[in-house]
Amino acid sequence: MSSEISRAFGHPLERAEATAGPDMLDRISLRDHIVTVEIGAFQAERGTTQRICFNVVVEVAPQGALDDDVDRILSYDKVTEAIAHELAAERLNLLETLAQRVADRILIEPQARRVFVRIEKLDRGPGALGVEIMRARTTHSPAQAADDRPHPEVIYLSNAAIASPHLKAWIDQLEAGHRPTILCVGAPDLPAPQAAHPLAQRRIDLLAIEQNAWTLAARDPRCVVVHSRTELDWSMRQGQISVWAPSKIVLDATDGPSAQPRDALALVLWFARHMQAADIVLIGETPPAAADLPIRALPVTQASL
Repeated sequence: MSSEISRAFGHPLERAEATAGPDMLDRISLRDHIVTVEIGAFQAERGTTQRICFNVVVEVAPQGALDDDVDRILSYDKVTEAIAHELAAERLNLLETLAQRVADRILIEPQARRVFVRIEKLDRGPGALGVEIMRARTTHSPAQAADDRPHPEVIYLSNAAIASPHLKAWIDQLEAGHRPTILCVGAPDLPAPQAAHPLAQRRIDLLAIEQNAWTLAARDPRCVVVHSRTELDWSMRQGQISVWAPSKIVLDATDGPSAQPRDALALVLWFARHMQAADIVLIGETPPAAADLPIRALPVTQASL
């Protein structure tokens, strides 16, 4: 038992050696790679950073004669790049999610056969708190599939547009068009509660937008309020018309919007870039002077999109 406990707390390399199969595989390892990042599900972990430590072992197929050619091996840089890429993609709550995504991205590399990923939080208690996973190469890589996401049409509805008698006709046209579509709204025309702390006010203003999203959804059952990127991708592939509830994506983004939530149009433009939207339609809103995406502006009196 003592040897099993020792192995459990040892470097993942020990786990790889203990579970090796009959096929001979080479191993590369990354040891004690510490990164400072914002991560965690608890409120105390939001708005602050903490140190997390990565230990990674990748088992790779033997490459035969390498001729000292770096292009024929799985470089250590690929491992650190996988970590950096997933940390930059979005703010995460769970180490388990981060470990899975790092493993998936490493397994895209053609040499990789099996990967062990251990991640530990170093600042959350008297010891290191962490998770370790092992993943093997399969014929399908989620990280590869994630790059094949829809490029939606983002439609911003002003409050006048939400209340417009043309709303059903607009949604009929969107449904008939069969394009990936996400509807966005701003805050309702009501005074929001005011808080002395800017982070609290940001939350309040984001929740105000979500209240308006539910107001829109109540006007037509085809409008489905959606919070996460995963839900949005799935909804678009299923042909649903999504209404964006912004809190999760905005608060989890590593490169979040500089605009305040009350600047609804600036927030929507940031979201459209984040989603790699094909274009934007503004109904009942004046377009900005300059934008890096195609934008059309329509009056609320126009029944046709």
